[in-house]
Amino acid sequence: MLLSHRKRLFELWRIAAKYRLDTHLPIEEAPQLKKIARLIKSHPAAIGKKPKELGVKLALEEMGTLFLKLGQLLSTRRDLVPPQVISQLELLQDKVKPFDIDIAIAQIEDSKKGLGKPVAELFARFDTKPLAAASIAQVHTAALPDGREVVVKVTRPDIRETIIQDFELLRDLAKWASDRVEAARAVHIIDIVEDYRQIMLNELDLTLEAGNTTKMRNNFIGSNMIYVPEVYEANTNVMVMERITGVPISHTHVFDELGYDRARLAEKGLTIFFTQVFRDNFFHADMHPGNVFVETTAKTDPRYIGLDCAIMGELSKDDQLVVARMLLAVMNNNFTGLVDIVYRAGWIPPDTDKHALMRDMRRTISPMVQKPINEIDFAGVLMQILDIARRHHMSIPPQLMLLLKTLVHVEGLGRDLYPDLDIWSLAKPILTSWVKEQLDPIRNLQHIRQQLPELLLSSTDLPKLVDKGLQSLASAGSRQEMQLREMQQLRADMLNDRRNDWIALAGLAISIGVATQVNWFAPIFYFIAICFVIWRIFR
Repeated sequence: MLLSHRKRLFELWRIAAKYRLDTHLPIEEAPQLKKIARLIKSHPAAIGKKPKELGVKLALEEMGTLFLKLGQLLSTRRDLVPPQVISQLELLQDKVKPFDIDIAIAQIEDSKKGLGKPVAELFARFDTKPLAAASIAQVHTAALPDGREVVVKVTRPDIRETIIQDFELLRDLAKWASDRVEAARAVHIIDIVEDYRQIMLNELDLTLEAGNTTKMRNNFIGSNMIYVPEVYEANTNVMVMERITGVPISHTHVFDELGYDRARLAEKGLTIFFTQVFRDNFFHADMHPGNVFVETTAKTDPRYIGLDCAIMGELSKDDQLVVARMLLAVMNNNFTGLVDIVYRAGWIPPDTDKHALMRDMRRTISPMVQKPINEIDFAGVLMQILDIARRHHMSIPPQLMLLLKTLVHVEGLGRDLYPDLDIWSLAKPILTSWVKEQLDPIRNLQHIRQQLPELLLSSTDLPKLVDKGLQSLASAGSRQEMQLREMQQLRADMLNDRRNDWIALAGLAISIGVATQVNWFAPIFYFIAICFVIWRIFR
């Protein structure tokens, strides 16, 4: 299976060797990486070469978009990645190598996937030097004919084919792991890869991002927590939107210079996240520092700026409620309730030992609510939870994995901004209020009343549905009666065949017996025995 990807695997091996990625692997902390390091060093391209400056960044750029995304995710995890590597990964957020300006202009002026007009006609000013360049697109500043300052986002050309190829490799690796590792099956790793593949391909269509941006903007109109820029125009490869003034959330020194309260800023960021997940059910699922900005024009209480809404997450109402109740159970150290919630959600088999599961949950999750955020390895806890899932045959819905990925981002951002932030104390009142609202009987009755006209209109179809149901029952009864008759006939045939078998066997035995006693008449009786056998075969 993986042999079909040997060309791509050899290419990745060559790139890793070219930039001597083996020298950046934290072998002291993770000895299991020694085999990978030896494999990289064994390539001819690595022999005698020293590691290049910014080797990790350059290697991931050359490997392609999927690996750039991985680097962006790891750039928020200072607890998992060495500082010298973090400094390179942070450059992948908005300082990827840009593509040629002539290609960008051709994308903008394209009549099918661009804006279909010359740049000189579209803008009063267009800056050819990119403001930022990332894994999917690069951004140019410009001004509209009426003077409004804008940014123009243009997708990278010809990256769809590489993304599809890499996801085919990733899907085969996921299938290989799913066939051999129970934990991989528990999290539906194949479905996760396929879902993320579709998310990445959707990210290439800027009309989808424009729609997501507008929806998120409408969710926070008039908010003092976050501002989402307005989209002016968009097509598949190009999007024009309002230009904002701010800095990435990772520039903490700027906040100190401006006198911003970093604790307040961190709390506001987490409030935005939980509001998106539970109030709006529409959350930003790509929250690396290159996509999360803070305005610098405010004097005391700055807002966040929402950018790059290409990857957004949504949960079903049932999953929303399950997640909220699970988090509250953890915060209240109610592990009996936690297991019951998971069981009722259908995530564990009916024959699971609940007491053993409860003990494992308590041992694993207790540290999450007993330590400050700067001492919690949330990614490590997630791995332990997945290990519990493997041992107890739990089945985690794929749609929740995107939320877990986002939580890893949020934890990394929170640690960088304000290490002593108490995420659980902040989240508890938000979740409690939301769950009470969802379970409020008056609210549910009002919801039923709003749906009453539709229910009444649907009730006109009730007689037809009842008639169809009765016809189906009658038809099913007729089929069952016919099947019963066929089974009775089959039983009678089997009894008749058995009787014929005994007759043939008796005739054969008598014929052979007589033939052995009467030698002069043996051929006749052997002939009779053969006739009995032939008769039974063709009967």
